[in-house]
Amino acid sequence: MTGQGQRHPDMPAVDRAAASRAAVEARRARAAVKQAVRAGERSALSVAETAWRDAESVEAGMRVRDLLATLKGLGPTRTLAALESLGIAEVKRLGGLGHRQRQALRSWLRSREAVAGHGRLVVLAGPTAVGKGTVSAFIRENFPEVLLSVSATTRTPRPGEIDGVHYYFLDDERFDAMVAADEFLEWAVVHNQSRYGTPRPPVAAALAEGRSVLLEIDLDGARQVRRAMPEAVLVFLLPPTWEELVRRLVGRGTESAEEQARRLRTATVELAAQDEFDVLVVNDDVERAAREVVDLLAVPRA
Repeated sequence: MTGQGQRHPDMPAVDRAAASRAAVEARRARAAVKQAVRAGERSALSVAETAWRDAESVEAGMRVRDLLATLKGLGPTRTLAALESLGIAEVKRLGGLGHRQRQALRSWLRSREAVAGHGRLVVLAGPTAVGKGTVSAFIRENFPEVLLSVSATTRTPRPGEIDGVHYYFLDDERFDAMVAADEFLEWAVVHNQSRYGTPRPPVAAALAEGRSVLLEIDLDGARQVRRAMPEAVLVFLLPPTWEELVRRLVGRGTESAEEQARRLRTATVELAAQDEFDVLVVNDDVERAAREVVDLLAVPRA
């Protein structure tokens, strides 16, 4: 029977089984390629070049989105931003890219590899009482190879604080001069009193030497760093649950009921900002969360 209403016969069972096995093998092969890139055994650029040389290769069947997701420091938000800047749709596969798209992706991957030996700036932020300071302290004590940025402030030193170690203590005139010279990655007035900021020169010098830098700041500071240094990796520290965040805040016993309510309202707004960040890390275990952050810094462990 022929005609517009003709239906094709169903695929024989033996063919369906073979197609299913082939699909499973292809997924496994693509997973192996992604793992090789994550482990540093292959570069993302070599995967793309293989895809473009051989249209029947495993690499050609990989989605560009999945390849970019294997790159360190490139979370979901930055992956989508990169695809948009390259003019490549989320569903596009490496083998299906046009000439201009291949050129754009090739140049983008080459530029990343050119700076791969340099240090990386990782910014750690999150809602109030999530434990940023605790995670940073664990990293300071257990990963001495990680350089934690030292902030500058206009407040006076407290007993035991050392200039250049705990803070750079500056007078208002010097702070103003640094602001005018754009020497801060970020700065803010805290509690309507003293000013705090992250000096740009020490961070830039460390990165140029190949050292990675961890910066623990608030959300507004993280946004300022993103504008000043777009290549920074922004990490958002999350509580395991909202109930746990409330317990941590109330359990400290250092604020009044009114202050606790205000901080919880602030935390609700802050949690809504997590989609602006590249990587989300859940602080359900300080050591595990700290190691996740250190892995993002790509610093060899001692």
